[in-house]
Amino acid sequence: MTTADVRLAAGLVLLVGIAVAVLALAGVKQRRPVVTAGLRAGVQLAVVAAALRGVFAAPITVIAMIAVMFGVATWTSARRIRMHRHAYRSAVTACFCGSAVAVGLIEGLPMLHRDVRSLVAVSGIVIGGCMTAATLTGRRLADALHRRRDEVEAWLAIGATPREAVRDLARESVFDALVPGLDQTRTVGLVTLPGAFVGALIGGASAVGAARFQLVVLVGLMCAQSVTAVVLAWLIGAPATLPATESNP
Repeated sequence: MTTADVRLAAGLVLLVGIAVAVLALAGVKQRRPVVTAGLRAGVQLAVVAAALRGVFAAPITVIAMIAVMFGVATWTSARRIRMHRHAYRSAVTACFCGSAVAVGLIEGLPMLHRDVRSLVAVSGIVIGGCMTAATLTGRRLADALHRRRDEVEAWLAIGATPREAVRDLARESVFDALVPGLDQTRTVGLVTLPGAFVGALIGGASAVGAARFQLVVLVGLMCAQSVTAVVLAWLIGAPATLPATESNP
């Protein structure tokens, strides 16, 4: 193990330790998840780094790599929105639509260099964004159905279809789900330098090349997340039953 590796390990332990200490002082019960998330990230990134060596050596395996990323993303999102019927099927369909449109255009035109490294990088970022959009849309809609159940029942009582009764709630859920991505795009370069930009610079790209890559990624993410959120809201936006009301104490 080199000196750089020792410094990296010590720094990571210190960062996690500070996060755990702050949460402990505040009485927030997220200390164990912080530790496990850090450990999982380290193990998973080590595995991914080893796998990518094989992917770059045998480009045909990129299909399997992307399939694994997509499978994990949709499974994770489906778990978060399992309160909806057909959550997994809906998450898969929505994420596929969003990622296929964005990645297909970026690589098909092509907007960046058409190579394996670009395809893996763009696919990973876009699929992750689709996962986030699907999760936020599903959870926002579930929360709205609980909070505004009376409103939905009133629409149903006057003859509205389930989709018509939930339409405004679904639209607001999509709106809320897109806020993080929109804020990131609006403030890029002013508040933060996103990971894709920094990574491209570290990888040896020029500042102009890095900016071009980041712009394509951010706009691609907006497209993918918009498609994903709208498709998911459509798929789960006509519930056959409403969530049960909370019982009074």
